[in-house]
This record gives sequence, structure tokens and C-alpha cells, in this order.
Amino acid sequence: MVERANRPSALTPGAAAPEAQVNIEGSGDSSKVVATLPSGESVEVLLFGATVTSWKSNGGKTENLWLSEKAALDGSKAVRGGVPVVFPVFGPPPKSGHPTSSLPQHGFARTSRWEFLGKSTSEDTVDSNSVKLDFGLYSKGVSEEARKAWPLDFGLVYSVTLSKDSLQTIINVRNEGETSFEFQFLLHTYLKVNDISKVAINGLTGVSYIDKVLDASTHSQSGSITITGEVDRVYQSIPQDTTSVVEDGTPRFDVVRDNLPDTVVWNPWVEKAKAMGDFAPDEDYKHMVCVEVGAVNGWQKLEKGEVFEGGQTIKSLL
Repeated sequence: MVERANRPSALTPGAAAPEAQVNIEGSGDSSKVVATLPSGESVEVLLFGATVTSWKSNGGKTENLWLSEKAALDGSKAVRGGVPVVFPVFGPPPKSGHPTSSLPQHGFARTSRWEFLGKSTSEDTVDSNSVKLDFGLYSKGVSEEARKAWPLDFGLVYSVTLSKDSLQTIINVRNEGETSFEFQFLLHTYLKVNDISKVAINGLTGVSYIDKVLDASTHSQSGSITITGEVDRVYQSIPQDTTSVVEDGTPRFDVVRDNLPDTVVWNPWVEKAKAMGDFAPDEDYKHMVCVEVGAVNGWQKLEKGEVFEGGQTIKSLL
């Protein structure tokens, strides 16, 4: 695990500006990378799944991500909450006839241990108060079971950039084998809200979506999304980049997609929240909403040596 060398500081009078602090905490599958800006904002990334489990803005005072009280943070299962990485298949895999058919739901990236590749601080980034953390997952690094189910050669680099008022998460997928492969990708982001009954999601008017609650029927979004029951929708081929979360009339988040055409909106509501053993407290469906950017309508195809890159920037508007 080699950290990138720092670039020389600019020769300016006075003391150098403080840099972001980056530390590795814990051991084994409980290891996490914690980065804190001089202004107090922070992010925590579990090496198991490269799952972002905390993102605090507003000088470190405001937690923006919802994390279940019963989330497994020891590598025993995928994390319930934060920002899990879904790859190379979204949801239950095709029943047969596709290379991902033998994989578990949502693939293996969120249940594999990633490598911390190092950091880039303010001297390497556009924002003078930011830090970028890079994580890698490669064919040889996945479990024997996953490798057997999906025996294709790939390389993933996942970059998490913390800035004063935003969090950017970008995936780079490379085909490192001799044959082409297809994949899906999603960032399963759990946003923290105070009261789901006062939340409206804007920016998807007129977009076609598949409603998984209504037997996977297709509909067109009319106006803002409000949540009064279980919601599980896949919005497809969205023309605009930004989806906004407003709470009680006040803008809370902007979720900006980068080279990803789709967005899933999800809230389990009462019964499903109770049925999930790792969702706690049961009533916390009132305090979260998932706005998940991805490429999940069909498949992305990479030929030998080709690269795909896409992700999101979440802006905290408090």
C-alpha cells in the first residue's frame, strides 16, 4: 500500500496551508480510510466494498449519509447504508444466458475487499480545500467464488473526493482481458433526511421509469416525487444531469450524474424496513431516501483495453 508522493509546495511567504488528514483505522475487513479537511469536513470509506459509510459537511457538524444501526462493518455482509458500489450487475442477475447469471444480487464489488491506492490533496486537485482517495479492485483480488462466477479480467479504480460542500464518487472500469464483457454499475447512495414526509425529489419530470412496486410497469414522472409508501423506481435515460432533494421547502442535496444515464429512487417504507434484519431502527425509513445514480438499463460493453468512467457529485446545500 504505497501512498502517492506529495508534490513540492509552492514557494510563498508565510506558513504553508494545512493539508487534509488521512488515516487508516481498524484492521482486517473492518479497516477504513478516514479523511478530514482542515475546515472539519470528513469522509470515511470502509475497505470492505469501498463503501463510504460517513460524509460530514458544514465543518463536520452535518452527517449527510444514512447508516443503519445494525449495518455490518466487519466484512461479514454488504453494508446497509452509506454508498455501496454495485458492479457488475444491478439487482437479481438474469436467470440464465448471461455471463452475470451466476452472481449474487448486486454483484461482488460491495462484498470484496478493495485496496487503498493513496491520496491526492489540494495541490493535486482543482479545489484548494479537498482530498481525493483512490481505491482499486482487480480480477485477482475477488473471491474464488466470484472469479468462478464471472471469470473476466477487469480493473476498477474508485475515486472518492471530499470537498468543503460536496462529495464526488467516480468509477473507472477497464477491460484488461482478451474478450469483451458487459456490466452494470450503480452507486446505492443512502441520503439522510429529517422527515421523509416533507421530502420532494425534483429534476425527473417527464422521465420514463420502471416501477418495481407495481409489477415492473412503465410510467412517466409527473412533477416532483413525494414518498408516502414503498418506492422502488428505475428512472431511465435522464436528459438533465441534476436530481435535487428538497426538504420542507428547503434545498438539501443536488445529485449530479456524470456519464451515467439512470437513477434509482428507493425507500422501503414500513413493512420492508421491518423485514430487513440489518435495517435499524425499524422506523428509520422516515429518515432516509436512496437516490442512486447508475447505468442499469441494459448493459455497458467494453472491448479489450477499453475504459468506462462515470459517477456522481453530491452537493450538500445546508
